[in-house]
Amino acid sequence: MSTAEIKLKLFREIDKLDQSKLEQVYGLLFNFLNKENDTEEWNSLSQMQQSGLLEAIEELDSSEGIDHQSIMDKFRKKYA
Repeated sequence: MSTAEIKLKLFREIDKLDQSKLEQVYGLLFNFLNKENDTEEWNSLSQMQQSGLLEAIEELDSSEGIDHQSIMDKFRKKYA
């Protein structure tokens, strides 16, 4: 697919979006285009926050974590 075809396809898909989805896409695209450095946000976290995230990643990698859908199902049942 050529660059022009990709741009046209993106334009057409974006043009079909409702206001809510358009705002989400705008936010994602804006963040992607303006991201200066992948480590910028990481470095802005405290050491405690970084440690917590690394620990959570290790738990998920070793299958010790709980998937998002299970948590959502649990709380939907509890508060429904």
